[in-house]
Amino acid sequence: MKRTSWVALGALVLLIGFVVYSSLQSGEVRCEVCIEFHGRRACGTVDGPSEEDALTAAATNACAGLASGVTDTMACTRTRPASTSCRPRSS
Repeated sequence: MKRTSWVALGALVLLIGFVVYSSLQSGEVRCEVCIEFHGRRACGTVDGPSEEDALTAAATNACAGLASGVTDTMACTRTRPASTSCRPRSS
């Protein structure tokens, strides 16, 4: 195999390792957000590095099952949540 092939293979292995490592890291806070949109209700729970990040991701998660299309998704994520709760993530 050529040297450039080995370098490319090494870079790919490092990238895959980083993605796996990053996905296994747990967040500092766990938040649950429940949203009512178009007469339906859904909740999403997410671990995140901060409360703000976890709340945003949980709202997006909840809207994934409620909205269809870009316009609906944007409207759903801007909807005031029916309930939110956050707590520190236990180790």
